[in-house]
Amino acid sequence: MHKLSRATLSLNGLGRCLIAEKYVSAIKITSRGFVCAEHRDESGKNEVYDVIISGGGLVGSAMACSLGMDPNLEGKKILLLEAGNKKVMDKVPDTYSTRVSSISPGSASFLTGIGAWDHITQMRCKPYKKMQVWDACSDALITFDKDNLEDEMAYIVENDIAVAALTKQLDSLSDNVRVQYRSKVVKYAWPMPHQAADSIPWVKVTLASGETVQTKLLIGADGPNSMVRRALGIPTVKWNYDQSAVVAVLNLSEPTENNVAWQRFLPTGPIAMLPLSDTESSLVWSTSHRLAEELLELDEESFVDAINSAFWSNENQSELIETAGSLFRSALSVLMPSAGSPRQLPPSVAGISPKSRAMFPLGIGHASEYIRHRVALIGDAAHRVHPLAGQGANLGFGDVACLTKLLSQAAFDGKDLGAIQHLLEYETECQRKNLPMIAAIDLMKRLYSTNAAPVVLLRTFGLQAANMIPTLKEQIMSFASK
Repeated sequence: MHKLSRATLSLNGLGRCLIAEKYVSAIKITSRGFVCAEHRDESGKNEVYDVIISGGGLVGSAMACSLGMDPNLEGKKILLLEAGNKKVMDKVPDTYSTRVSSISPGSASFLTGIGAWDHITQMRCKPYKKMQVWDACSDALITFDKDNLEDEMAYIVENDIAVAALTKQLDSLSDNVRVQYRSKVVKYAWPMPHQAADSIPWVKVTLASGETVQTKLLIGADGPNSMVRRALGIPTVKWNYDQSAVVAVLNLSEPTENNVAWQRFLPTGPIAMLPLSDTESSLVWSTSHRLAEELLELDEESFVDAINSAFWSNENQSELIETAGSLFRSALSVLMPSAGSPRQLPPSVAGISPKSRAMFPLGIGHASEYIRHRVALIGDAAHRVHPLAGQGANLGFGDVACLTKLLSQAAFDGKDLGAIQHLLEYETECQRKNLPMIAAIDLMKRLYSTNAAPVVLLRTFGLQAANMIPTLKEQIMSFASK
């Protein structure tokens, strides 16, 4: 009951933003800007930027590149603030990183447009052409692939390589974008929506060094624990999943083309094997905190045995579910004799790369508002999802593309970049795209987090039906590949 109530409340909270209209009343626009204002400091003049991006990770760096390459924003002063060191990669590392992202074709096209994709492909990325998903509690499965197997379904890219590629592209945009590394923000001060005589007109950013800068538009790209979001007091619907993700780099038993992504839903959470090369794959195993800690403490041989068992064992299946599933599958085969995909077996794991095991907690989060007066949130600062669908980075890149488009049009029309009218358009457009994906991922996580027979039977029939109906699979793939 508690979980159901919390889910219902959360969906109600998430859904409130779907009713936002493009044109809102002046009262609503004004209310978004009422935050604590700081009195003007006449003792010194701060440098004023058109846009400051707080956070130089994957999405923040992409935002800086996207703005820096837009012809309508040429001549605008853009600053990227990153608390960490500059990510320079003189050569591709010998070992693979455990933190990877699944980049959809739509995101790859976006990265191509901002000049970063060539850098990524020149370093290292692995395309895959199929994805097979199946249930540990039944024989049900679904295979996603392209009609033309020459086309890639998605790409596995190490986050470090993606950030290094974006950093390299930013170096070529130094005339348009200034990047300031090792710059930790300690304070934000917000303007009022209508200028008062004793308040600052722009967002004021104070750094740990004591330096202060001002901006007409602040973009918060500072992750799930966003200081920008918290300082503004923007409500966030969020909860932890009582799960952690165990990640590692896996060594396969034998070389293969390795162009299939594998995911199996266990009662304790999904386990995924994502291709990195012909001989190595990336593990993302979402499970309980207790089991995650136990997996980290196992010796290598026991850990490898646990992975292979998670992919191959049938201990969670029951004869009743198997019989019902077989009958349903046979009935579908009569109606659609040429439909469906054959079962493939995942490669076995022989070992893991040294010191590649790690774990991190999982949860969901969604900011009730993406914008305030002269402020916009993007990426994990606005939304956080379970990794089971590999959509975290893609949602962030979608935010960047949408916000860039609207800021470009605003600049072309001679409008103030921080004006709330077009920022509201960004919020409405992105939330209409993001909320269905976030809700679908959360529903899938909950649906597969039980081994109760009625639920297992329901999802078995659903997965088998989806696998047999090509148009349904195409819609799912289209939904996830944008």
